[in-house]
Amino acid sequence: MGRKIIHVDMDAFYASVEQRDDPQLRGKPVIVAWKGNRSVVCAASYEARAFGVRSAMPAVRAQRLCPDGVFMPPDFPRYRAVSKNVHEIFKRHTDLIEPLSLDEAYLDVTQNKTGLPTATLVARTIREQIRQELSLTASAGVASNKFLAKLASDWRKPDGLFVIQPEEADAFLLPLPVGRLPGVGKVTEEKLAKIRVQTVSELRGLGFAALEDKFGRYGARLYELGRGIDETPVVPDRPTKSISVEDTFPEDVLLAETEPMIRRLAENLWSVSRKESRIARTIILKLKTREFKTLTRSHTPASPPSSREELMDIALQLRERVDLGPQQRYRLVGIGLSNFREAEETTGQPALFE
Repeated sequence: MGRKIIHVDMDAFYASVEQRDDPQLRGKPVIVAWKGNRSVVCAASYEARAFGVRSAMPAVRAQRLCPDGVFMPPDFPRYRAVSKNVHEIFKRHTDLIEPLSLDEAYLDVTQNKTGLPTATLVARTIREQIRQELSLTASAGVASNKFLAKLASDWRKPDGLFVIQPEEADAFLLPLPVGRLPGVGKVTEEKLAKIRVQTVSELRGLGFAALEDKFGRYGARLYELGRGIDETPVVPDRPTKSISVEDTFPEDVLLAETEPMIRRLAENLWSVSRKESRIARTIILKLKTREFKTLTRSHTPASPPSSREELMDIALQLRERVDLGPQQRYRLVGIGLSNFREAEETTGQPALFE
């Protein structure tokens, strides 16, 4: 029996949470971002998107496009709490849940826990439970693999449900522009255009050898995607590889002036790390100069930091290993944790400097 995969994507998640929790924001163009020359948009309501505002856009540009936009500073603890509520609804139907971010996930419902006869009905039920219990909307795509389910969930956003039956996959896929395929960015799209490939149908006309020769290892992936093939499983509880926090200064600052920001970020990172069941062994400091050069310094102590104060101290010690001159100015600082291990693996390890 073929697999049944659902991709659920919350609609304008951060902005929708803000509108839900403050009735005065409903129907207004809400832009989740800090105001300032260096800030970027985290999310935009559909009312703001009508003006061309998009995620990752500089906040100053968003303000120009949408002068009446209501800017809301991000509240990630609140968004994480709502995301947890969404995932509790998912768990009623399957344990095979692969989160991609706070607002989207893959679900394998080949066999579901509620005995519903079709994946389409499972997806419809999940969307209705999210609407009734959380007063939010979600879009969902249903297909036989993750790749097609993700395409389907985008098809009728917002608040939509789209199903790609196995026998309908070719009719859906072949007319699409190759830019809709995962991993096909501007550069790959231009390379394909040079060999007169603009649609999935034209991509399918290329053989495996030709694609591998042109694109290397990704050529094999393109060959499969062009044929609607994606065997990657839904992987629940994917282990955390790293977590990080960073912020951009309103104005470029000297290295000696970064201490307050480093302390604040370390405190935030410590709070986030306490939610992980495993322990990070490596601490990373990231700095970006006014010329956009990125520097990183890392340290793996013999024992992981046992308090936020110890994490702060290590981050500040890493700062001492940055030497670009006393007049060099910086626009961004970040702190990260990586090299996660189970608790019993974190004792008795030698120190390592990189």
